[in-house]
Amino acid sequence: MRKPRKDHNASSSAVRRTGIRHLALALLPLFLLACATAWAGQDAPSKPATPALPEAPQPQAPAQTGVKAAEPCKATPAAAATPKPPSPGASPAGAVPQPDTQTGLPQCPPPPAKNWYTRFLTGPEVKPLTPKEKARLAARNLLDPFNAVTIAGNAGISVGSDAHSAYGPGMPGFGRYVGVSYAEDMTSEVFGTFLIPSIMHQDPHYHRMPKASIPRRALHAVVQIAWTQGDNGKGMLNYASLLGSGIENEIVNLYVPGQQTNGTATASRYAIGLATAPIDNFITEFLPDVARRIHVRIVLVQRIINQVATTGSPAEP
Repeated sequence: MRKPRKDHNASSSAVRRTGIRHLALALLPLFLLACATAWAGQDAPSKPATPALPEAPQPQAPAQTGVKAAEPCKATPAAAATPKPPSPGASPAGAVPQPDTQTGLPQCPPPPAKNWYTRFLTGPEVKPLTPKEKARLAARNLLDPFNAVTIAGNAGISVGSDAHSAYGPGMPGFGRYVGVSYAEDMTSEVFGTFLIPSIMHQDPHYHRMPKASIPRRALHAVVQIAWTQGDNGKGMLNYASLLGSGIENEIVNLYVPGQQTNGTATASRYAIGLATAPIDNFITEFLPDVARRIHVRIVLVQRIINQVATTGSPAEP
């Protein structure tokens, strides 16, 4: 019996329909996923999703709001930074600086004037000093510019008034006097500021009493020669003054020219040194007050001069 012949067109249509069904089944998950994503995007404004936190926070610069960025300006020369009285007809102090004709940038405001009296107004550090800090303090005292001015002045007066001294006349004598004075100061600072205070745990600073009465402050300056303050803040003998002065006198006998080195002369110099030691304390105690008054008066006079120059009538043509 002969088998019926298959219709190739019908079989081809069936194959195509089967392939379309399989393709539709394969694309159905993708279509559902796309619909879910679109639906989540539409609901995002009404229900915000919780953002995923990073594993480690990233450093971010703080946002500065309301802060105006610094505009570039042309630096004012050092010579122009010194405040001068305004000339008649000049613009007032609060006027906006005019831009420079070459660069087009506005002139920077001049830096504030330096207060040369600040070093007298500051007191000692309120903390125990380590031996390294005491050595640094001794070096700073030795290299202080005021110490150099004092030594140079004493050398000039001594050599000029007595050309036949052990130091000799003229500039050679002046140089020898300065060298010996620096050697004496170095010996005093090594023993009186560094070595003995480090061993005995003594505070080498002089502690002022700015709020006390003047007689009380004067008595405090004298008593500090024998009784001072330790690193722990408690009172103690001033070993740096009592013991250090004797050691210094014995050492300077080795190199100071024309000086008697017997026991009587050394004891006399020791007593004179302790008697005149309060002079340095008086300077440390009262000089800040004098410096503050001088500074206030200088500022007041300068303001009066500026006010007179500003309100003065302009010069006639």
